[in-house]
Amino acid sequence: MPSYTPPMLHGQPEAALAAGSLTDLPFDAIVLVAPSPVSRKAALAGAVGAALATALAADNALDRGPRPPAVIAAPGLPGGRLVFAPMGALTEDVDDVRAVAEAAAAGTSRAIDAGATRPLVWVHAPNSPRFAKAREVAALAALASQWMPLEAREAGKAPRTAEAVGVVGLDADQVRVLTAIERGRALCRDITGTEPERMAPRRVAELCTEAFAGTGVEVVVEDDVSGYPLLAAVSRASMQVERHRPCVVRLEWRPEAATRAVILAGKGVTYDTGGADLKTDGAMAGMSRDKGGAGAVAGLVLTAALLNLPVRVVGLLGLVRNSVGEESFVSDEIIRARSGVRVRIGNTDAEGRLVLADLCAAGRAFADGKLPATIFSIATLTGHVYRAYGPYVGAIGNGPAQRAGTMELLDRLGEVWGEPMERSRPRREDYTFVAPRSTAEDVLSSNRLASVNTPRGHQFPFAFIDIASGLRGADVPFVHLDIGGVAMDPPDWQFGKPTGNPIVALTALLMGG
Repeated sequence: MPSYTPPMLHGQPEAALAAGSLTDLPFDAIVLVAPSPVSRKAALAGAVGAALATALAADNALDRGPRPPAVIAAPGLPGGRLVFAPMGALTEDVDDVRAVAEAAAAGTSRAIDAGATRPLVWVHAPNSPRFAKAREVAALAALASQWMPLEAREAGKAPRTAEAVGVVGLDADQVRVLTAIERGRALCRDITGTEPERMAPRRVAELCTEAFAGTGVEVVVEDDVSGYPLLAAVSRASMQVERHRPCVVRLEWRPEAATRAVILAGKGVTYDTGGADLKTDGAMAGMSRDKGGAGAVAGLVLTAALLNLPVRVVGLLGLVRNSVGEESFVSDEIIRARSGVRVRIGNTDAEGRLVLADLCAAGRAFADGKLPATIFSIATLTGHVYRAYGPYVGAIGNGPAQRAGTMELLDRLGEVWGEPMERSRPRREDYTFVAPRSTAEDVLSSNRLASVNTPRGHQFPFAFIDIASGLRGADVPFVHLDIGGVAMDPPDWQFGKPTGNPIVALTALLMGG
């Protein structure tokens, strides 16, 4: 499998751009990311400012951002190139650091198209708490712009990418952290974005075994999923095809100096036909990306290990194909979950919450009281989250998570790191929605409608997972992150680029905020 290594990341002192010969720098383009109109700012001086001033004198429209980046001939700069990526003015209350990420990614890609291999990104952002991580966010965006799909790499069809990326103002420790984050996000993209046969359940397990070799992370692959009854039900129709058979992958980072524990459950549905409640009218296209939660969990564990974080991190990947066939599980079945809770199936296309419920039940064993622990479930779970929130993570936490301040901290970190979230809380209506209708069951998995047509369609699944996992009533912080609206950018599940969201915000959380 052609492994992917992101371009080398380098920091460059800002003083080097104000003095001396810029052509001596080890780069071959400067990518300037700045709010518009940059012509009114005194911050740009020296050779970069002179080159930009000459270009603006010839074309005033260059200074009307946001707009696509422009390549400017600049003989006094590295590679003779200045790539100007103007943002908007960034003076509105609704402006956030994602504008920096978008401009840095576009500018870096344009520099590579122009022939550069070692662009240097120079970010000018407002002096505001909202933009406190602008350089780091720009660095991550520049690196992410260079990832190419696994299928393209294996076919030898991946276009030329950067050898290295520099960012003005980063120090060595920031470079170390950002490099580890991008390696984790790259693993997530490979898992999430690769087509369903190439990344069938046990191929994901093989990739994890390779990716974590030598990292100190223990990798355990459970091919027998009978201990996960809900997950096993989802996979029932896939058992007829060997390569589609399910597995659970446990990834455990266990440092000696751990002060707390984080348990992560990731939905890894490698293809979702909807099962017996079959997806129709073209809704099945893109369902190979329904494993974004598992990808995010794997990527976060890798990042934690590469950074040697003093946090015990346990990642549980539920890898399963929701196939349709004579062995398909069907609505009305009552299945006893790993927790012992009796689940009545309401719709077989609501399969992700079944996988998560069993994984969270297994995760409870790691929240054993020896270390303060938090359980997260991460999934491309519903279409409702995008209908309700658009391109934002839908974050919902139980009472212990709210009282611990976890939800507020996640919200703040997501905002400053360019992975903003919309948070809500479980309500009594959510638990009423999944309450048993008879003595035959303890909880109902879903209603008959699609989530987008259901009030609180991404909130009530939290109540189901809470009950079916056995977590309800336990004094353990539990947070569910629905990434259905952010796993791809643009949000086209068939052709959008996998993002790796929310690995950055969760890494910041693991690092203590």
